[in-house]
Amino acid sequence: MNGEQRHPRDSVEVLPRPDAKDPRLTETAPSPPPPSPSSPVSNPEAEALLGQARRFIERAQLTQAVDLCRQVLAADPAHREALYVLAVAERYRKRLPEALATLDQLIALEPKLGRAHQERAHCLREMGDGSGAFAAYQKAVANNSALAASWQMLAQMHAAVGNTAAAEFAKDQHDYLRRLPPELLGVANLIREGRYLKAETLCRSFLQTHGHHVEAMRFLAEIGATFNAYDEAEFLLESALVLEPDNTSAQVDYVDVLHKRQKFEKALEQARDLRAKGPDVPQFELLFANESLAVGNFDDALASYRHLAVETPNNPTIHLTLGHALKTVGQQAEAVSAYRRAYGIRPDFGDAYWSLANLKTYRFTDEEIADMERLEAAPTTELVDRYHLDFALGKALEDRGDYARSFAAYDRGNRLKRDEVGYDWRRMSRDIALQSQHVTEALFEARKGVGCPAPDPIFILGLPRAGSTLLEQILASHSQVEGTMELPNILALAHRLNGRQRVDEESVYPGNLGEVPPDRFQAFGEAYLRDTKIHRKQGTPFFIDKMPNNFKHIGLIHLILPHAKIIDARRDPMGCCFSGFKQLFAEGQEFTYGLEEIGHYYRDYVGLMDHWDRVLPGKVLRVNYQEVVDDLETQVRRILDHCGLPFEDACVNFHQTERAVRTASSEQVRQPIFRSGLDQWEHFEPYLAPLREALGPDLAPHSPAPPSPRPPPPAPSAG
Repeated sequence: MNGEQRHPRDSVEVLPRPDAKDPRLTETAPSPPPPSPSSPVSNPEAEALLGQARRFIERAQLTQAVDLCRQVLAADPAHREALYVLAVAERYRKRLPEALATLDQLIALEPKLGRAHQERAHCLREMGDGSGAFAAYQKAVANNSALAASWQMLAQMHAAVGNTAAAEFAKDQHDYLRRLPPELLGVANLIREGRYLKAETLCRSFLQTHGHHVEAMRFLAEIGATFNAYDEAEFLLESALVLEPDNTSAQVDYVDVLHKRQKFEKALEQARDLRAKGPDVPQFELLFANESLAVGNFDDALASYRHLAVETPNNPTIHLTLGHALKTVGQQAEAVSAYRRAYGIRPDFGDAYWSLANLKTYRFTDEEIADMERLEAAPTTELVDRYHLDFALGKALEDRGDYARSFAAYDRGNRLKRDEVGYDWRRMSRDIALQSQHVTEALFEARKGVGCPAPDPIFILGLPRAGSTLLEQILASHSQVEGTMELPNILALAHRLNGRQRVDEESVYPGNLGEVPPDRFQAFGEAYLRDTKIHRKQGTPFFIDKMPNNFKHIGLIHLILPHAKIIDARRDPMGCCFSGFKQLFAEGQEFTYGLEEIGHYYRDYVGLMDHWDRVLPGKVLRVNYQEVVDDLETQVRRILDHCGLPFEDACVNFHQTERAVRTASSEQVRQPIFRSGLDQWEHFEPYLAPLREALGPDLAPHSPAPPSPRPPPPAPSAG
């Protein structure tokens, strides 16, 4: 998903779902769970040595345990589990500095390994560093909410300083974990380690043995949702609530799945019920606000967000989500105040600074820039805050014409984010190529006449930051068209057709489209219209789906909705790619976090669009952003003609249309169109060689004139 405008749910801490460690092991003893996805492939010999090392520790034969760990590390110095077991053995030997040094190595390799932070906390506590231990325990549960020992220590530490509410919360988490059956702790651990297929097998086995167990059903629903099997997840949670109607944790999960299934009215109904059950529970009030926003009840949503901001004035995420909601409805001044309040409460709250930058029209003060630079360099700043600060700094310095420092900040933030998401452009290229290989003229000929004949949807697709929000605003200004949002329905259908695949498995979609029974395509089209109906408030004949990634699935769209209109929002390669490189997305769009990565993605996109033009001639209208800027009325008429709509002046005066806009361009499309900024990438030309090389000479333009030293004007209305 483009996801530039975060849904408030993304920023709020909810009651943690335990992702437990191996139930056979105590948390102060050194037996770790299976390797994480980022660990090297396990070596049977190494695993055998580590198993023996764990047994030595249980028998207090610590020297032998250390020797075995070092034997493993001699062959693989980056072996995560060997480092973890070695650190535990060193702590038990009271060699705490050595244990901390080993943990520093491990955390550098695996920053989100909760057990490593917990072990570090144990060491610091034994060394008398109470504040350091407290911070480490907090990091432990933030990365793995199933560490009962960390929750137990946090409960004691909070109680010792009189923080009663936090102590009770930590104790509740500890008690909950201790009540879970050991088998389910194992399932939770597998989920945390990313081993979903094994977790599913064990969870189903547990349910077969123990009958209907609500926590097991919750875990199985979570696994299903991970694979986009939201229908199964919904059924499991519905069943869990029949068994335990007052299980609010299951009901919170149910709201989340309903939201992901676009069943917003039903999600709102459940959120309203939760709020009635717990009128003083901030989480339930927040769910109600989120779902009210999802169905377009902006007054109700804002009232709840403002209530929460008053009731929990020192919660920075509440003010952040309030800011997002205010931005969506165009109340920018209030949004700015909310974002500033968020970083005022937590000064290193990177997302608050980035949210200000993401308004695109905000200009940072000297003091704010100095604070961001100091916080970004601070060793205590978390990774997620650091890269948010980097992207915000990049925008702040770009606005001032300091392009060298601006690029350094953008590049730093992209590298941090790229390392976190682990994107592989080669795999994406292979997946995109499957569309050209399998979705051919022969397939369309064999499936002629299938699909739902309704002409309602207008798909605007392409790459993010290519002007799609501008085109949406133009079309949504027409009396017969309603703008909605980036709808995930087509992507979800593609996931369903692909089935549950491991990362290393070959995709079966779209190769299996030829095997789908013809009548199913009509059912898919009807389901799309039914599931997206919630977004259609105005009763207009047509509506817009602005999910950019749908360009990969134009063949699928044609098969299920053959009369839908499709518009490709195209922007020049260098400008489009560099604009994406500067954008930190709430989720998805992992290809943007590197110049080489985004360059290859753009080439693949252009190649696939050329394929669609060959096999579906005339199906897609290509609209070039620069041509819209140069001659707005001519391009508006082209777009309306393609959609079969009469010309209306409101489409040219799109900036006067009042509607909620949920992307990074929300403020820009509320202004008249202007030319300035189309080629802002030229200011960064000296740093863009990797992008130019990835695009190739046919897509990358000739070298421009040297960058201007003058600060750039405001960014254009690109979506």
